[in-house]
Order: sequence, then structure tokens, then C-alpha cells
Amino acid sequence: MTGKREMDTLLAESFKELAIKQPIEKITIKEITDKAGVIRPTFYNHFQDKYELLEWIISTQLLGPVTPLIQNGMVNEALVLLFTSIEKEKEFYTMASRLEGQNSFGSIAQACVRQILLEVIRDRAKGRDQKFVWLTPEWIAEYYAQSMCYVTITWIQSGMTITAKELAEIYDYIIKRSMDDILADM
Repeated sequence: MTGKREMDTLLAESFKELAIKQPIEKITIKEITDKAGVIRPTFYNHFQDKYELLEWIISTQLLGPVTPLIQNGMVNEALVLLFTSIEKEKEFYTMASRLEGQNSFGSIAQACVRQILLEVIRDRAKGRDQKFVWLTPEWIAEYYAQSMCYVTITWIQSGMTITAKELAEIYDYIIKRSMDDILADM
């Protein structure tokens, strides 16, 4: 018997294979289950729809491995691992990044990143006074999730013309400096 994690992975891999060949919007649950060799009700025992499956892929397969690195302050290493993972499945993430509308890749990815960052920020902020009332853990997590997803999606859609390591260095450079510092370096 296949466990939940194994079935989730099987459905995810089937979905990814299909997404390489056609727009995600056009993929049906039947196509996913046929490719996985299971019946439709099996899909619905695990996911509500293909967008929840995409969220699982981003959250579990892409962000899951980088979360411990972020929690331990190894942000650059986390970024290199994240971008390398995307690079390894370039075709899938290129197609996924084209998903727009209510369930866009960007909005799903941003929600997943925001959740991880919020947990880390809340943990670090425990017992500390906020410097500014408006500067909440939620606001900080949203800011960094937006910037990270913008950089990542732009990189994907531009054809990943620089390496994962170079992108991590660029992101680290931009995020750790003020605009004045960057303008002075130009």
C-alpha cells in the first residue's frame, strides 16, 4: 500500500510531466490520475484541485529542503539550494511561472514563502519589542516574500540565463544594501 507522502509525490510527478507538455490551465485531474495510474477519487483524497497540488509541490518539494537553512540563518545557502532546485526542473517551473490569474504561480509561491518567513520571523521576534508599530512580522514576511518571488519568477521567465549561485549572490547583494549603497556602487 502506498502512503500519503508517496501518493502525493506520485501525483506531483505526474502533474509535472504533464505541465511540461501543456499549459497548467488545460491539465485535467483525469490526465493527472491516468498518468499516475490511479483513479480520480484518489486525487481528491489528497488534493482539492491542481492548484493545491502545485502549492504542495512548491511548499514541500521546493521550499521544504531550504526551510531548515533559513531557520538556522543560512540564507545564502538556502537561496542557492532553492534556485538550484528550480534550475534542475527548468521546464516545469518555466511552464508553471506562466500560470496567471486567481491561482497564479506567483501568488501561490508568494503565500508559501510568506508562511515560512513568518514562522522564522515570529520565532526570532519572541520577547522583543517592535521598533515600529507598523513593522510587524506579517509585514516583514510579506515584503521579503514579494521580493524573493519577483526575483525568482523574473529569473525563470528570462530563461535562467545566469546560474543559481549568481542569482543568490545578486539577491543577497540587493537585499542587504540600501538603495543609496547600490547607487553609489554603480
